[in-house]
Amino acid sequence: MKPGDKVICVNDRIDPEKSEEIRRDFEIWITKDKEYTIREILDNNGIVTGVLLEEVHNFPKFFKLINRFQEPAFAQWRFRKLNYASKPAEAIAEVDELVEVGQEEKQQVKVK
Repeated sequence: MKPGDKVICVNDRIDPEKSEEIRRDFEIWITKDKEYTIREILDNNGIVTGVLLEEVHNFPKFFKLINRFQEPAFAQWRFRKLNYASKPAEAIAEVDELVEVGQEEKQQVKVK
């Protein structure tokens, strides 16, 4: 995963024992099966890789564990990267191109 990648949330569950902490740190939480765009990936001092999302912005907080202020990040394991075969506009352009080629071949056959 990298910034700009489209991802889908595969796990939005909050463990009951962490519920209070999560509610305190995150004003906005993620939703399972919803698509998001990665804005930034945070190493978090090697503790757990986190992602920031274009569609979700939370206020920065001070985290003792990493000893700094930062926007709370969602654990990377909560998401799966979406892989599209091709962008819709590109796919349509390819189909149009194939139709044009097919028509040219028909015209050449008629001329001969």
